[in-house]
This record gives sequence, C-alpha cells and structure tokens, in this order.
Amino acid sequence: MMHQPIKLGLRENAAQFALLVLVNGFVGAMVGMERVIIPVLAETRFELSSHSAVLTFLITFGLAKALANLYAGRRADRTTRKSLLILGWLLALPVPALLYWAPSWSWVVVANILLGCNQGIAWTMTVVMKVDLVGPRQRGLALGINESAGYAAVSLAALGSGLWMAAGSPDTAFLAGGITAVLGLLASVVLVKDTSAHVAQERADQGQHDGTSDVLPFAEVAKRVSGKDRRMFAAAQAGMINNLNDGLAWGLLPLFFLGAGLPLERVTWLLAIYPLVWGLGQLGTGALADVIGRRTPIVLGMLLQGFSLCVLAWTATPAWHIPSMVGMGIGTALVYPALLALISDRAEPAWRSSALGVYRLWRDGGYVVGAIVSGLIADAMGLSTAVLAIGLLTVASGMVAAYLLRGRTS
Repeated sequence: MMHQPIKLGLRENAAQFALLVLVNGFVGAMVGMERVIIPVLAETRFELSSHSAVLTFLITFGLAKALANLYAGRRADRTTRKSLLILGWLLALPVPALLYWAPSWSWVVVANILLGCNQGIAWTMTVVMKVDLVGPRQRGLALGINESAGYAAVSLAALGSGLWMAAGSPDTAFLAGGITAVLGLLASVVLVKDTSAHVAQERADQGQHDGTSDVLPFAEVAKRVSGKDRRMFAAAQAGMINNLNDGLAWGLLPLFFLGAGLPLERVTWLLAIYPLVWGLGQLGTGALADVIGRRTPIVLGMLLQGFSLCVLAWTATPAWHIPSMVGMGIGTALVYPALLALISDRAEPAWRSSALGVYRLWRDGGYVVGAIVSGLIADAMGLSTAVLAIGLLTVASGMVAAYLLRGRTS
C-alpha cells in the first residue's frame, strides 16, 4: 500500500486542522467553566474574604500551566505530539469531579493544578501540531484560527457557567465540564493523527536531512527565548504581561464588577465579551500578522489592553464597562497569534516546540505574577487601584516591545 506524500499547508491538511480546532475548543471550554463562578464561589461558598486568598487557585493554575508548557514543548521534540495531547486530556478528567464535590477550598486548588497541566500540555500540542501542518507559510492565520477557537470556547463556557450560577445551579457547569473532558479525550485518541511526518517534511524542504544540523541544547533554546534573541524576549515579556492582565480579568474583575453593584447576570455578560472578542478577533488578526508583520499587532495590542484597563479603573460610569472589555478583547486578539508566530518564525523546526514551550512558560507565568501582585494591591489599596496598576504595567510592556522589535525582521 502506497503512502500519500506529505504536503504542508492549511488547505492540504484541512481535515486534521479542523479537527485540532475542535479539540482546542474543548480545551478552552474546560477553563471557561471557571472564569466567572470560581471567584464568586470563593466568597459565597467557601467564605474567603482576602483577595490574595481568592487568587490562590489562579496562582496554582498558572504555575502548573507554565511548567506543563515547558515540559510539553521540550518533550514534543523527543516523542509524538499525539501522545502528549492524550496525556493532557487524561489530566483533565478528574477536574470537574473535584470541583463538583469540593468540600473545601483546598479541593479547588488541587483541581486547578490538574487543570493547569491539562491546559499547558493539550493547548501547547494543538498549537505545535497546527504549526507542523501548515509549514512556514500562513502561520499567523493558522495560529489565529487555533486561538480563536480556544478563546471563543472560553467565552461561551464562561457565559453558560455564569448564567447557570445566576439561576442558582453553578454545579451544572462542572457536569458540562466532565462531558467536555470525555469528548476531548475520545477525539484525541480516535481521530487525531500525529504530525511528526510533517516536521520531517519541513526539515527536508529546508535541506536538513541529517537530523542534527539545527538541533540546539535546551539550555541554549531557553537562553535565546529569555534574552539572547531580543525579538524572542520581546515576545516572552509581552506574553507574560498579557496573561498577567488576563489573570486579573479572571480572578478580580468579577469581584470588581459585583462590588460596583452590578447583578451577577450582567457581570457574566461583561466577562464573556472580553474572551469572545479576543477569540473571534483572531480570525482576522492572525492573518493580519502575516501581511504587516508581527511588531505592529503586538505593540498596538498591548497598548490597547493597557489603556482599556486604565479606563475601567478611572471611570465609575457603567457606560464604559462594555467599551473597556471590548478594547481588552481586541488588544489581546492582536497580540496572541502574533506572539506565537514570532517565536515560530525565529525557531528552527527541530527545536521549535521547545522554543514555544519556553515562551509559554514565560507567558503563563504571568498568571502567577499577576495573581500575587494584583491580590496584594487589591488587599492594600482596593480593586480599582489593582486594575489601574496592571493597566499601566501593560502599557509599559507595549513600549518595551516597540523598542525591542525595531527593525525590518519583526
């Protein structure tokens, strides 16, 4: 039986690409079920009064996800992508049950360690496998579609879980999460195909037949992403600050809006707008980054996120709530696929997965830093001050990216 020749490209691999889009939608839905209800349950069901205590679930999630990203990125250069994708889903299976039956906050923290591992491994593999499939062309578009599916699912799951909570049945979200985990695992085991052959084809197309010409030690990859390559570092620091402010949106904005006297149903819709705009916007911004380069979307996106948070903190008028959340969504949509594409551009196929893992370590470390910093500021000076501080930090990160990405190769 003759094997079909391996071809790189979005159209040439449309079926597997679409399947991975669906799988990443399941990955996004797993974290979306928490984005509204967990911070609220922390105060209502588990009676936590400190903002820093509430954010412990986000600290453990972010730390687990960051380390899982690093593991998955490095491991994927040594084993199959599919096996890691399956591992990510196996780690997700206990999460909904732990949340459903949680008798204490410690159960929520443990569940978020597993959820962070699931997100770090499974989401990383959907990113890496899509980059493998499309090859060096249309990476921005491919990653835009991937992230769009993931964060649109985050939004819809957050909306559903918040509305269930407003109706008095938050545990329904955890039941839905259990179904999602099973579907994600089944699709990954039965339908997803590994992409190792596509990596080999890309290397062959680049004349790298010996398998060693572009291999780098992991320490060297980490050095390049973390500072030696200034453009990679620009992406790493921007990714960290981006997820720092996303952690604020996840952990404290529900309490910020409730503290302003808004009903839970309206808070749910506000919090769903941000990831929905973020998700759907990437269908255009990913392709845009292929046309105009990576620098402009990254810098503009960081500045827009930062200014939106500052407006939210400065104005007590509800009329600014929706524009601020839309601004955050557009800003993040500009940034997310461009950062991933920039790292993919500057890494060779043999160590690209490792580079993405290091970048995602930086990026998701932002959840940890953001939860600690914003929690301490909120406890000491109030939620509005915490929102303002993170907004200003995001603006500063955009200015750093603008400086580091100067030149013609960004």
